[in-house]
Amino acid sequence: MALEFTDASLRRRIALVAENSARVVPTGHAKKRMRERKVSRSQVLRVLQGGEVYEPAHRNIKGNWQCTLRRVVAGDAVRVACSREHDEAGELVVAITVIN
Repeated sequence: MALEFTDASLRRRIALVAENSARVVPTGHAKKRMRERKVSRSQVLRVLQGGEVYEPAHRNIKGNWQCTLRRVVAGDAVRVACSREHDEAGELVVAITVIN
């Protein structure tokens, strides 16, 4: 049986995984948006580690759990769409896009 997440449980799981910044992987699209919007990796990490749910938990087209988190970091309101995924070393948080 697959693990089911609520908004709160997915937020907590993302925060736990994001405590190890090496387990946070931004997509090429997210990196481009970060540059365009002048959002640092540190800001993204802080959103993932302590943000509130903006877009609710749901399964994406790949079957992974996804949500959008938001937080004010360094005076900027930042949103990060992210998903919970796995690689050979374990759990990852993939930053899909960054919005401010």
